[in-house]
Amino acid sequence: MITSSNTMQRREISFKPHLDPYHYLINNTSGKGFRFKLIEAFNVWFKLSEEELRVVQNIVDKLHNASLLIDDIEDNSKLRRGKPCAHLIYGTPATINCANYVYFEALKDIQKLNTSFVGENGLNTFSDAISIFMDELLLLHEGQGKDIYWRDNGICPLEDDYLQMVQNKTGGLFRLGVGLMRAISRDEKNKKYDFTTLVNLLSVLFQILDDYLNLQSDIYHTNKSYCEDLTEGKFSFPIIHCITEQAKNGDTRLINILKQKTSEKLLKDYALELMKETNSFAVTLEKLDRVYQDLKKEIEKSGGNSYLEKIIEGLMSSAKQVEKSC
Repeated sequence: MITSSNTMQRREISFKPHLDPYHYLINNTSGKGFRFKLIEAFNVWFKLSEEELRVVQNIVDKLHNASLLIDDIEDNSKLRRGKPCAHLIYGTPATINCANYVYFEALKDIQKLNTSFVGENGLNTFSDAISIFMDELLLLHEGQGKDIYWRDNGICPLEDDYLQMVQNKTGGLFRLGVGLMRAISRDEKNKKYDFTTLVNLLSVLFQILDDYLNLQSDIYHTNKSYCEDLTEGKFSFPIIHCITEQAKNGDTRLINILKQKTSEKLLKDYALELMKETNSFAVTLEKLDRVYQDLKKEIEKSGGNSYLEKIIEGLMSSAKQVEKSC
């Protein structure tokens, strides 16, 4: 008996081995709390219903976790939250397929949002939501592509180019979530605010903090591996600063270490010494503080949001705690 395609589509499939890498990842990570809280913070402005809020949170969470599956493959990572990466358990082909499946599953979830009404601008909000989804995923992959290109070709980017890449790669999902909320919000007053600058600053703060912790945090080293960005050959903010400062004197030591993608602790320790010599960690913290101050101004310009302020204060406190321990 041949089953029709429609019947197969409607049938509830209980056994889904193609999702095993995804379920393995989410069962071994605890990072979604930050993104859930971030979306809840923006809901102070957009005032979505509880149901709408959960749908947006789940869309962003699915996309984030699917991107982690791909990131770990592209970065040749071994650990994620102290556990072996999914592709080391299930294989690279199955993990790539799983991540792609979840991307489309997240796209399908947009249908769960109440996007049937026509907003003040006369545009159908379902069309808006799809455009936001596609545009931000394209920017995310463009940013990721630049990051990979610099790494694999040993090209140290300028700071401004790096920050633009971060706004695409890290900011993509942040803007996607906020964009979906804005598209379906009935709060016409707060919908008129342009949150792009605020979200871009937030993505820069988040990524530079991650760059700092990757090289300086003992907890980070336990959950991932010791100074993993050096093993990946990644041009992070403190690494870019150090290489740029060394280049003024014709010094190529750090970029040569980075190109080796070393796992040797001795070389990594030496790389950290080089970054301290150029005050790269201090400069990173100064940059974080400037972005933090700009963020507070943007929040105030948008009408204030104590919930969001507490979230970014929490991010800054993690950097200060690590600074004290170094």
